[in-house]
Amino acid sequence: MSTVPPPDRSGDEPESTLSDEQLAAFLREAAEGGGGSAPKEPSARARMVARRLREEDEAARRAGPSGGRGGRRGDQAPPAPPGWRTGPSAPAGGSRKRVVGAVVGVLVLAALAVVAVRPSLVLPDGDGGAGQPTAAATAAAGNPADTGRATREHPFRGSPAAAWAEGSDGIEVPEAKALSGMSADDVAFALRRTKELLVAANLDPGVLRGERPDEALAVLDPKQPKLLSGLRRSLRDPDEEHDPLLLFTRFDPAEVRPAGDVVKVRGRMRATAGEPGVVKVGADYTFVYPLVRADDPDGPVARVIVRRELTLTLNDPAAWDVTEGRLLLEKYYAEHNNTDCGVDDGYLHPGFADDAPDGERPTGVAVDPYDTTVPLTPDGSCGRVTRT
Repeated sequence: MSTVPPPDRSGDEPESTLSDEQLAAFLREAAEGGGGSAPKEPSARARMVARRLREEDEAARRAGPSGGRGGRRGDQAPPAPPGWRTGPSAPAGGSRKRVVGAVVGVLVLAALAVVAVRPSLVLPDGDGGAGQPTAAATAAAGNPADTGRATREHPFRGSPAAAWAEGSDGIEVPEAKALSGMSADDVAFALRRTKELLVAANLDPGVLRGERPDEALAVLDPKQPKLLSGLRRSLRDPDEEHDPLLLFTRFDPAEVRPAGDVVKVRGRMRATAGEPGVVKVGADYTFVYPLVRADDPDGPVARVIVRRELTLTLNDPAAWDVTEGRLLLEKYYAEHNNTDCGVDDGYLHPGFADDAPDGERPTGVAVDPYDTTVPLTPDGSCGRVTRT
């Protein structure tokens, strides 16, 4: 017996002989292109159920594949940025937070471009070749008119870094303003923590001697387990695939020691807005290290120039599953100048004026290590430098 009313009948629709579950199953099956013939159901009710199913499906798609992941404090979460994945939500009864720490392998883009030089391979000023610094780069780096040789008393003689600030004074923290729903105090905190990481990783005397960079590691969020475990592995047992020099500056104390107690620093730092609840801090700094041989402290001075670009983020712990007070390391690049190529022992090995050419021969183009107008790239090349 049909429950469909005659075409000319008006009034309320009769009760269905199918349950909502049965009709829902049919509609889903029909939408997928399967199933048998349609049950005899009133069109008004079919439209109502279909509309409800569409609303439920749309809500499920917004919630994510697991239906309860990716929310922010109960609000509908925006789409995850490229390279990021969401993770489990907070325990039942708590606010839902986006998870970022478990996917460090996706987040971190680490690259190393090593530029080695022996004195015989340095291009002289005025060479006019591909490695000749541009006028803009020279102006930005400083006037290299004083080309005298560096000594223990004057380790920066002949270097543009002679006019740079010393140590941590060269890492200036810019004025903070509110960004991405984070207060000015939050942004200022992110900037200060970035400076702490740069100082601990590149200026701490113990770290420069090869000691464990605990203060630098303490800046980073432990909810980036793959990152931290990888960094600790590189410090414990460095090799080509696990290189601590990607983030830390280290010299072998049995080989060299600092020529004085000054490292010259120049660069810039700025905070920008990420997605809601995320502040990004970008840093681009160059460090110049004068060194002497450990067994010849009165001998020649060599300078190693290290440039680092990195991006860290401060995420709102109310919206993200992060550790309050810690930063996430999103990407980092490094370029090391006047150090041996092809050595993977976790230390930088400077070239001195009286060294004989040895080690891996440079094959890349010549560069000016003081030219910061050129972005760092993950080419891993070994080339010549125009000056140190």
